[in-house]
Formats: sequence, structure tokens, C-alpha cells
Amino acid sequence: MSHLDSILAKIENKQAVVGVVGLGYVGLPLAVEKAKAGFKVIGFDVQQSRVDQVNNAQNYIGDVVNEDLEEIIKSGMLEATTDYNRITEVDAVAICVPTPLDHHQQPDTSYVESSSKEIAKYAREGMLVVLESTTYPGTTEEIVVPALEEKGLVCGDTVFVAYSPERVDPGNKQFKTKNTPKVVGGVTENCTKVASALYRAVLEGDVFEVSSPAVAEMEKIFENTFRHINIALANEMAILCEKMGIDVWEMIDAAKTKPYGFMAFYPGPGLGGHCIPIDPFYLTWKAREYNYHTRLIELAGEINNSMPELVVDRMMRILNHDGKALRGAKVAVLGVAYKKDIDDVRESPVLDILTILDKEGADYTVVDPFVPAFRLIDKQIETVALTEDLLSSADLVLIATDHTTFDYEMIANSSRVVFDTRNALKEVAKKPERYIKL
Repeated sequence: MSHLDSILAKIENKQAVVGVVGLGYVGLPLAVEKAKAGFKVIGFDVQQSRVDQVNNAQNYIGDVVNEDLEEIIKSGMLEATTDYNRITEVDAVAICVPTPLDHHQQPDTSYVESSSKEIAKYAREGMLVVLESTTYPGTTEEIVVPALEEKGLVCGDTVFVAYSPERVDPGNKQFKTKNTPKVVGGVTENCTKVASALYRAVLEGDVFEVSSPAVAEMEKIFENTFRHINIALANEMAILCEKMGIDVWEMIDAAKTKPYGFMAFYPGPGLGGHCIPIDPFYLTWKAREYNYHTRLIELAGEINNSMPELVVDRMMRILNHDGKALRGAKVAVLGVAYKKDIDDVRESPVLDILTILDKEGADYTVVDPFVPAFRLIDKQIETVALTEDLLSSADLVLIATDHTTFDYEMIANSSRVVFDTRNALKEVAKKPERYIKL
């Protein structure tokens, strides 16, 4: 039996052992779904604390159901380890490690490189290796494939390699790992066939096959660049509408009544999370190799990155209207997570806002029911509960994240001045004495 037929048979019979490298926001939900689908799963992570949490069924990812994790750990379908030697036990492995930007806004592929080398060290014939980390077009064939070929493996024959971008939207109640469509691009047709077979055996969402890893890598970058640019447009419209005395939120709601040719994007205090603020710059960096300057992407980045400073500038003007300075002003900041109803503060624009407030000497207090504490530069900040006293004593209440658990009626009734960057009080009938929207 050929290596291709062998691994396809193992996948069909649920006899394949599956590895997941990186047990973060992408890796753990994927590992859980693969285990729930009937595959024995081994999760790999360099953090011993994270491995211990998984093995003790202590969930740390909001999109994973606690009971699901407990059940598959108890049944032995999922276990975690820091020992990459156990790659020898798996038939297929997914790489779900971070791909951040460095200080020069250039891709840091060190996690992908080290994971590929560790996998290659213990790889054997007939394995499937899939990269899921968001990255620039060419990464799979420039980093993953060479690492395996140095071992003497042949892509499409003795080893199968593909790229399938993660599509994780933390806090999304409708689309999770299980039911979100998958894009798969293999190095060869056989590679695509094997990777697609595994995802079809695990997921409910459609699996869409493309001709190469590069197409799949570019597709993922395009998804997030599309959002990045359209959010920048919404932010620029917010700046212009404020100058013209137009409610940008009302304007966008009116525009989205058109049933075709328009998709609503909204302004905010800036971009956050592990994708949209970072991924477009992977493409910007790669484009330089082809002597091309991605002007639109970079301009959108400038607009989005300027929003935290613009928010603080508006706060200064609001306080000045009341004869107060930002220095020494009591500011209640509602929300620090980068989006509502999650505990994720990665790349949150609120951190940039707080950094400026700190520098300007504002007396701020942070409220976030999902984030009990967080790091700001070199200090640990504890969040507090939302109370009427906190709101009524504040010179300015900033709604930075529109968590649905916030009591917006209380916010409106107890606050004197509210600066709402999320249009969170839209449905509240009685607005505060002074209510300013982004």
C-alpha cells in the first residue's frame, strides 16, 4: 500500500493520531474538535504551564466549551506535552504557532521555523504536515518543505504538506472552528487530497481546495486586509463626520439599507487582536521582494494606528469644554479587551489609549468583567467592578469596549459625561447629560 493510500485509510477509519503544535487561541480549539471527531490527539506546546492546564482540563480559551475539554481529557482522546519526541507517534500534525511582527514591522517567522525543524527531526514517511499560522505567501514552501526535505522526505510521495489558514473569530457565537469553512492548498495534488480528507473528517464547514499553499496563504492575508482597509475607511469617515457635525453611526446605518454593493464597517478606537492589525503588513513586507509598494494597505495602517491618539485628543477637548485638564482628571475606562465579550487584550488599542493617559497624568480606572488584570508597559493593572459611584465621580467615562454585560442604562443614568467610541448607548433612550460619540 502506498503512503497516500495508507494515510487516507487511517483518516477514514479514525485511526490516525493527530498532533497540534501550539495550544493557543487557534491550536486548542482545533485539537478539541479533532478529538471530538474521534481522533486521538497529542497537543504540543513549549509552555509547561499551558500543557499542565490542558492535561488537568483547565480551560483558558473562551471558544472552547469547558465540558468538551473535560470529556476528551477524561476519555484520553487528548493529551498535551512539551516533548517533541512524541511527534514520532503522530500521523498528521498541524502547526498553529504565533506569527507576530518584529519591532521593524517585519514578519517574525521564528516560531514557524523552530516548529518545522522540531517536526522534521522526528518526522517519518507517510506523515501529513499542515501549517495553519497566518503568514506571507510562500512560507509553507520556503520554510516547512525544506525542513522536511532535509530529512530525505519527498513532498507528495513520502510526506504530505499543505497550508490551511486558521479562521478563528474569538467571541463569535455563530461561527466556531467546527462550522467555519476551510481553505486548503497542498504542495501537490496528493498533499491537498490528504489534508482535505482530514479536515472533512473533523469539520462541518465546507472544505475549499485551491491549487497551491501560496494561494491559500494569500487568501488569508486578503481576508484580513479587506477588513483592515474598510475599517480604516470607516475611521476616516468618523473623523470627517465629526468635523462636519454628522453622526457617522447614523450615516452608516442608513448606507447599509442598500441590499447590494455595500457592507457595513464601523469606526472605533483602533484595531486589536492577533490578525487585522498584523496580517496586512506581512503582505506589505513580501511585496517589497517584487519591488511593489502597497500604498493603500500602509495608508490604512496609518489611519487605524492613529485612532488611539485621536481618541485621547477628543477626550482632552471634551474635558476642556468643562474647564478641566486631562492631567488629574478622573477617567473611567470601560473595557480593555480588543473586542466585546472576550478576555483577549492582544494588540488592543485600549492599551495605547491607557499608555497616553498614563503619560499625560490622568487618574484613570479600568473596568472589564472579562479581564481581571493586565500588563501595561511595566506594571500590572487590576480592573474594578462597574458601580454607580465610579461613574458619578468620574469627570469622563470612556466606553472603549462594548461588552454586552455592561449595564448601559446605569452608565447612562449615573454618568455626567460619556465619550462612546462604540455607539454602545444606541438603544438607551435617556442619554447622559453630555454624550459624545466617536
